[in-house]
Amino acid sequence: MGYFSALHASASALTAQRLRMDIISENIANANTTRTEDATPYRRKTVIFEAMNGNMPFSTYLSEAGSKLSGSSAGGVRVAAIVEDQSPFKSVYDPGHPDADENGMVQMPNVDVVTEMVNLISASRAYEANITSINTTKSMALKALEIGK
Repeated sequence: MGYFSALHASASALTAQRLRMDIISENIANANTTRTEDATPYRRKTVIFEAMNGNMPFSTYLSEAGSKLSGSSAGGVRVAAIVEDQSPFKSVYDPGHPDADENGMVQMPNVDVVTEMVNLISASRAYEANITSINTTKSMALKALEIGK
């Protein structure tokens, strides 16, 4: 793997993790939203990642392997989809709420703030790991230039 392909892989991961953190922040911000545009509570969203070269046939992998040895190919990750979590909504007894039914039950979003915070920490750590990878690649390139002096 060459310098540029390593940088490309880390940069794509930074972009993907940033989007994941944005979606998690949206989930936390809407943890108490009981009415959306379609008159239902907010549904939790999740991000699905995939490898950039995920749907290649085996013959393509073989030809790519040769170019990877020379350092000209770049991998990485991208966001395949943002999907809504189809788990059921939480029912909370709150007869004074404007969205309460005749029994006083309110349908709340299927967002668990603790789970979202754990996912946010995970995304943040992955982001930091990719920054470390970029800095290490940069240091290696600078050391290689010093050898050439």
